[in-house]
Parts: sequence; structure tokens; C-alpha cells
Amino acid sequence: MVKPLAFKGDKKSRKRKHTEAADLEDRAKPLQSTGSAATAADDDDSWVTADAPSDITGPVIFALPTTSPTCIACDANGKVFTSDIENVVEGDLATAEPHDVRQVWVANRVAGTEYISFKGHHGRYLGCDKFGILFATREAISAEESLLCTTSPDTPGAFNIQTQRDRFFIVTEDERLPQVRGDAETISLKTTFRIRMQARYKPRLKANKETKAREKISRKELEEVVGRRLEDEEVKRLKKARREGDYHEAILDVRVRGKHDKYS
Repeated sequence: MVKPLAFKGDKKSRKRKHTEAADLEDRAKPLQSTGSAATAADDDDSWVTADAPSDITGPVIFALPTTSPTCIACDANGKVFTSDIENVVEGDLATAEPHDVRQVWVANRVAGTEYISFKGHHGRYLGCDKFGILFATREAISAEESLLCTTSPDTPGAFNIQTQRDRFFIVTEDERLPQVRGDAETISLKTTFRIRMQARYKPRLKANKETKAREKISRKELEEVVGRRLEDEEVKRLKKARREGDYHEAILDVRVRGKHDKYS
């Protein structure tokens, strides 16, 4: 389920405090570990750097190699412009986060291709015309809204954004605001962008978080599964088995051993 974007400085709504009776009721419920891993991963609203084209999905920002950190944004009419990045540590684009919804694009793979579409906050897609002018005015995806993101050969963790006319996005700077176009014929430092994305959409991070969430289990939960009180050594053994992947076999072994001890 897509959740609303959260920016730095936003106040998080306070959850209602549990009463003592509610806490007791919660502790009495049976073990519910099935959905806990997915919930832990889905709640992560931090921003990370995309490392590979396969990472690029969900909300993203294009951080540009300008003197003062900027990114690609668009207004409600679909006009594309560069916007200053306020949430950045010492100018390092690898730490950039959006502070304005106009800076955020939602990335999705174009079905059956290696191209990616980027939808703006107003529901229209980022595109580039034959003159190299960027726009975000169309509600449907055509060749001009299908972009190829390739990893930079010289800058790890950075990308070159290519149109279907074999031209690249490029940022230029003069006395005015930096300008982004889509008509560069060769790659360079100015065509090399960082793509920042929400951590919960990054496949590898999401898998790692789910794995760690699955590994967490309390003594009480283990005792509920086994059906009796456990010795310290048994708890350690079961937690280790949960990490290493032979949890169910270990549970069965502990249950059998408990029955033997009971009738010996």
C-alpha cells in the first residue's frame, strides 16, 4: 500500500497510549509473526541512494551536480524547473532528501521494457521533446515519457538519464537558475545525477529489514510455541536456529526432548 510522503521536520502523529488492560490483552494474544517483517520494512520512510537501475522504484528525487544542490521539480501546470535542496548534509548529494512534494517523482517500470516512467505530484509524467525541452504535462506514457537510467561508468551510485532519441539529461549553470535539458549527445559530469529513493522500496534493503525482523523473537514467544517454560540454553539454541534457518527443526527437537524429560 502506498503511504503519504513524510519530510524532515514533519511532526509525527502521537499514537494513543495503551492502557494496562490493553497491554495485558496484547500479551495474551497468540504469536503473530507473519506480518511483522513486512510492517517493519514498510514503515521505513528514510531516503537512500539507488545503486542500480533495478533499485529505482517508488518515490525518488533527481539530485543534480550543481554548485548549490538542486533537483528536478515541476509545478502544477507541468513546467519543469530546478529546485534548491534544503535537506542535504554539507552539499553531499548522497544525503539529499526532498522538502517539497514538487521535487518528488514516482518511478515505475514501463511494462515489458527496461525503461522507467516518472510521475509528478500532479499525476502527469516527466518527458522530453525532440528539442530537448523537459515537460510534465501528459497523463499517459509515450516514448517521450519512457526514460532509460544507466549507471555512470565514472561515478559509483550515479546515473545518466537517457531518452529514446539517444540523448541525455544535462544540467547547465549560468547567471540564472540552473537549467535541465535532454539534448546532450555524450555523457559528462553534468549529465551524471544521483537518484535518491525511499528505503522501503529498495529491494536489497527491504529484504535485509524483513530478514532481521524475522530473526527477532522473545523468550515468551518461544515458550508459547513450544508449550512450556524454557531453560536459558534452550532459548539461546532456538534464537540461533531462527537466524540460521533451521528454526522449525529445532522447535520439534525441543518439544520432543521436553516430553522425554517429563516421563523419565
